[in-house]
Amino acid sequence: MNQQPIVQFKHTTKIIGRKTIVNDLNFDVLAGEVFGFLGPNGAGKTTTIRMMVGLIKISRGDILINGHSIASQFEQAIRHVGGIVENPDLYKYLTGYQNLKHYARMDSGISKKRINEIVEHVGLKESIHNKVSSYSLGMRQRLGIAQALLHRPSLLILDEPTNGLDPAGIRKLRNNLKELAHQEGVAVFVSSHLLSEMQLMCDKIAVLQKGKLVSIENVQAFISKDSISRVYLEVEASQTELTKMLIADLNKTAIAGNGPNELWIQMNKDEVPELNKLLLDNGIRVLSIHVQERTLEDKFLEMMGEEK
Repeated sequence: MNQQPIVQFKHTTKIIGRKTIVNDLNFDVLAGEVFGFLGPNGAGKTTTIRMMVGLIKISRGDILINGHSIASQFEQAIRHVGGIVENPDLYKYLTGYQNLKHYARMDSGISKKRINEIVEHVGLKESIHNKVSSYSLGMRQRLGIAQALLHRPSLLILDEPTNGLDPAGIRKLRNNLKELAHQEGVAVFVSSHLLSEMQLMCDKIAVLQKGKLVSIENVQAFISKDSISRVYLEVEASQTELTKMLIADLNKTAIAGNGPNELWIQMNKDEVPELNKLLLDNGIRVLSIHVQERTLEDKFLEMMGEEK
C-alpha cells in the first residue's frame, strides 16, 4: 500500500461569527485507505468536507490535496477530487448515461470505454439508459458515485454514501470502496452515521466532537483500547448460585441473563480461560461461553458519553 498522504489538514479552522465550528484539525489521509470521519450531529463533519471541496472558505490554516493548497491552488487541488456532499446533483430529465456523458465533457480524458467501465462497477448496467427521474434513491446514489469516479480521482469524498441503499447495495458499495482503496490506491474519505458499516468498511477513523479532533487511529485499535468484552455464560440451572460465588472470587459480578441458567459478566477476553478453568475445577458443567466484543458503535457512544 502506498503510504503517501493524499490529504493533509494543516491547522484547519472554520469560524462563523464568534463561533468556532472546526478547530485546528491536523491529520493526514493516506493513499490506499478507507478513512472514516465520525462525530455526532453538529460536530463539524459536513463543514470540514465543504472546506475540502472549496464550498466554504477556510478561516485559518489550510488543506493540501496531493500537495496542492485548497486555499491558494484550488484548481490544481480539486482536479484530484471526486465526491458527493450530502446528495448527488443529477439532471432528472436525462438518462443515467446522458448524465455521465455530460459530466465527462468537463475532462477530455474520459472515454466512452471509461463510462461503460464505471457503470458496470457501480451495478447500473441494466438501468443506465433509463431517465434518472425513474431511479430509486439508492440508484441515484450509485449514479452519483459513478459520476465522482469518472475522472479517476486520487481522493473520493462521500458524505453519508449509504443513504437509500438496501442491505445488498450497502454491501456492494462497501466492497467497491475497499477495492478502490486497497487495489487502486485511491484515498476514500467517508462520513456516515451507520457505525456498524463504518466498522466493516474503514481502515482508520477520526472522531470529531464540538469541532475538535478527539481521536484518530486504526478501527480495531480504537475499538479494543480500554474496552471490556461481555461474556455470556450458560451453566446447569442448579449451579448458577455457586457460579456467581466463584465469579465473585475473581472480583467480577455475574448478572442474570435471559434464561434461567444464563449469566453474563463483563471482563477482558484473555480472562475467559481462567474463568472456564475455575468453574470446571469446581465441578460446574459449562454448557456454553460466548464472548461478545465491543463494536465501533459501543466505543463511539461510550466516548460521546464521556465527552458530555
